[in-house]
Amino acid sequence: MGIKGKIRKISGPVVVAEDVSGLEMHELVMVGKDELIGEVVRVEGNSATIQVYEDTVGLKPGEKVLGSGMPLAVELGPGLLMGIFDGIQRPLEVIQQLTGDFIKRGIKTPALPREKQWHFVPRLKKGDTVSGGEVMGIVQETPIFEHRCLVPPNVRGKIEFVAKEGDYTVEDTVCRVSGEKGKIELKMYHKWPVREPRPYVERLEPSEPLITGQRIIDTFFPVAKGGAVAIPGGFGTGKTITSHQLAAWSDAEVIVYIGCGERGNEMTEVLLTFPEWKDPKSGRPLMERTVLIANTSNMPVSAREASVYTGITIAEYFRDMGYNVAIMADSTSRWAEALREISGRLEEMPAEEGYPSYLSSRLGEFYERAGRVKTMGGSVGSVTLIGAVSPPGGDFSEPVTVHTKRFVRCFWALDSALASMRHYPAINWLTSYSEYTDYVESWWNRLTTNRWRSQRLKAMEILKREDELKEVIRLVGSEALPESEKLVLETARLLREGFLQQNAYDPIDTYSSPEKQFMLLDAILNFHDAASAAISKGVPASKLVVMPQLAELAKLRMSVENERINEIQKFSETLSAEIKKLMEVKF
Repeated sequence: MGIKGKIRKISGPVVVAEDVSGLEMHELVMVGKDELIGEVVRVEGNSATIQVYEDTVGLKPGEKVLGSGMPLAVELGPGLLMGIFDGIQRPLEVIQQLTGDFIKRGIKTPALPREKQWHFVPRLKKGDTVSGGEVMGIVQETPIFEHRCLVPPNVRGKIEFVAKEGDYTVEDTVCRVSGEKGKIELKMYHKWPVREPRPYVERLEPSEPLITGQRIIDTFFPVAKGGAVAIPGGFGTGKTITSHQLAAWSDAEVIVYIGCGERGNEMTEVLLTFPEWKDPKSGRPLMERTVLIANTSNMPVSAREASVYTGITIAEYFRDMGYNVAIMADSTSRWAEALREISGRLEEMPAEEGYPSYLSSRLGEFYERAGRVKTMGGSVGSVTLIGAVSPPGGDFSEPVTVHTKRFVRCFWALDSALASMRHYPAINWLTSYSEYTDYVESWWNRLTTNRWRSQRLKAMEILKREDELKEVIRLVGSEALPESEKLVLETARLLREGFLQQNAYDPIDTYSSPEKQFMLLDAILNFHDAASAAISKGVPASKLVVMPQLAELAKLRMSVENERINEIQKFSETLSAEIKKLMEVKF
């Protein structure tokens, strides 16, 4: 241990220590006789202010404070996947075995299992010159995931020793490097400070969409791999289930899910359902490529503030291996509330609605860690950051939502009115937006023969026109509308019920492949085009909207599986033929 001191003042999770000259900002410290874990957040002369990550009940002035000489850091190596950690990366399953269902204060246990042996296959040889970020060996961590053990970013030199292929624990030395700092022994894991972004060579433009299987997201408001998204919504609008769907079905290779300050029953649902879900690609349990960080609303508030940094650092580690990672933070509002509480304890000057004045910069630091990059090891990886926001009363003008919009380029606004009508996902197509459409257009064009943008814009125009017509209908009624406008209302209904709505609990509808998404949209717009031509020939809209095939068109999303999407094309052709028959009848 480093610097020693004693407690002078205690205010909830904030402790002021004296006689600690030499402590540094963000240094990890042990507080009190139970050695509670804390972090230095302010240094003033001979005293330091510490935020403690555990319950401070029972602490007394005069108890000891010990500095560690290092910042709060996470362990990165084999054993992360399938792990369930708290906000400061303590393994909750291990703690449960040691202390029961409640975490006892002062308990310390390594994040990665020390006794378990991993089969290490070296990728380097003696005499090689290596630098940070290179792959020194491979471990098959789970049946569906190859863990690439990396040289720590700050290490450079010539290899003197490499372990032979075999079984080792994470504490065994598998490589020895001789460099400017002398001889450095490398293990399968290393530590990295959570508040410091991991380095990379170059930030790249996003070019490929993160396919989620959710039609309104992929087709209307796509996010690129390496993008940043906000999902704001009031209570009951479906933020959590949307995050669950993205975690289960997105085509990211690694999922990091942070339950940040959410209710215990919601996090319990995550912990119970994730192990049961199957990875759509391999059929194996989804947990085999997932890391869960659980910091519920009844856990210490300081650890909640640290949990998002823990999660993003783990995500960057997998990115540096060359993987596409998706990180779900549910919810950043609870994280901001933790900032507000700690700021109040520190007696800082409050800004908007009591939040600290640095709320905006902290949000910016967090969201800027998303991105698609060329790694130090020469590969390409990405971190896609999806943050749920819980504005009180669904008010999008509150500070967390407003500042978040400055740093994200995709905004999926959840609507309480849609949720009350049982329209899920309750993403409002009029207030949501995505700035990634230009980046992912070429990917979609290869799939849709250059028709994705035009069909998407056409559908959006119909939905916007429907919203405008609602005002007219309130004044004069729908019967006073021209025939073409009556058709717009019917097409918009089909888009809402047959395309935008999606049932997360239906085995067919829960995931929609990109090909199926476009075919469904195409079928509805083909009906609109054929019906428009019929109306121009004198066919009344009333005859078109009562066609029995329209009910079936709205249900294609749940009746046609992803493997049988050609049936959608056949149905669309049959419907167009029926409309042509109507055009031959005189009205």
